[in-house]
Amino acid sequence: MTWCSAGLPEIMDRLNHPPRLMIVSDLDHTMVDHHDPENLSLLRFNALWESYYRHDSLLVFSTGRSPTLYQQLREEKPMLTPDITIMSVGTEITYGEAMVPDKGWEEVLNHKWDRNIVAEETAKFPQLSLQSETEQRPHKVSFYVQKEHAEHVMKSLSACLEKQGLDVKIIYSGGQDLDILPQGAGKGQALAYLHKKFKSAGKLPLATLVCGDSGNDAELFSIPDVYGVMVSNAQEELLRWHSENAKNNPKIIHATERCAAGIIQAIGHFKLGPNTPPRDVVDLSSCKLENFSAGLELVKFYILYERWRRAEIASSDLIRNLKDICHTTGVIIHPSGVEKSLHESVDALGPLYGDKQGKNFCVWVDKVSSAQICLDAWLVKFDKWELSGEERHCCVTTVLLSSKATRRLGSVQTGWCLGEQPKKPLALDA
Repeated sequence: MTWCSAGLPEIMDRLNHPPRLMIVSDLDHTMVDHHDPENLSLLRFNALWESYYRHDSLLVFSTGRSPTLYQQLREEKPMLTPDITIMSVGTEITYGEAMVPDKGWEEVLNHKWDRNIVAEETAKFPQLSLQSETEQRPHKVSFYVQKEHAEHVMKSLSACLEKQGLDVKIIYSGGQDLDILPQGAGKGQALAYLHKKFKSAGKLPLATLVCGDSGNDAELFSIPDVYGVMVSNAQEELLRWHSENAKNNPKIIHATERCAAGIIQAIGHFKLGPNTPPRDVVDLSSCKLENFSAGLELVKFYILYERWRRAEIASSDLIRNLKDICHTTGVIIHPSGVEKSLHESVDALGPLYGDKQGKNFCVWVDKVSSAQICLDAWLVKFDKWELSGEERHCCVTTVLLSSKATRRLGSVQTGWCLGEQPKKPLALDA
């Protein structure tokens, strides 16, 4: 199977070399903390990824959610766009924002699988209660079952399906969810499949970090040569699996931090790269790299903008910073096509100072990509998101960045020319 037929050309075009790091993370209660109303740990991870990793690494979300519930979560939480999405407990693999399906993976899962027979046999177990229709997928049948019945049902059902000539896998997680999949499916097998494809193309990631919290994540930790982190809030079933199967594996840790904060902790523990999110830095001028990074410059600017709107910094700080970095001839292009001087636009920001003080307001960037167009200039494109209360807005933004070393604090002086185009809601993009 070729890369093109699998929907990977966009990823491979972006990466000239094997990815420096591939993070493969579960979503609910791993990357996403549902007990964190301000999404602080998720926003910290976002800033870290777009600043230091997006340009040469891969982000993979591996979730038990169906495509429908995955899109719903993306509309609720400030999540980044992954390079690859593994959904429905490892039965569906898609690529990029367009979520192009991997047809080869679907063919693999058809072996000794008959969904109709699964439906007939499971109907004989009154302990099983079907999950919603959105969670029933071509290679996944999902139920709820009470914890006290789970072990007996799994054993009996497995024997019944084997007699019918099927080769299936039954996964119990979350203390209530029971998923029936083809034997070749699962989060771990999906990752192994991806590793095999990357290896065949000479692009096997230099390091892979898997992240999870529940039983359906256990397979991820059994893939050879991966680093693994069980977040501090990991459930009993995953901790028990670790104790029985990987207790002495130094490449797997149980973090002391929850969810995305635990992932950040693991990056540092295993020395996989930078693990200090710019959001953790008070003085953003001290946050820099040896070589110019468009992602880091943009992340720092929008953190400064967010803090300014929330009145967490002095009123003059943002205006002065903007005047310093905006080229005197720079323009901002409104979606209507109207051009306006960047310096005039900066002056117009004045009345907005502190308008989000004490409110749930955050700004983050996603999918930062840059192309160097001359010795000291980059054309950068990204999605800029703003969340204010329940309202979310996104603009596809293009920036022309130019840099030159200055003596002032050894910083980088950056010139901006900027254009924005409103983006449709995620639900309409799917």
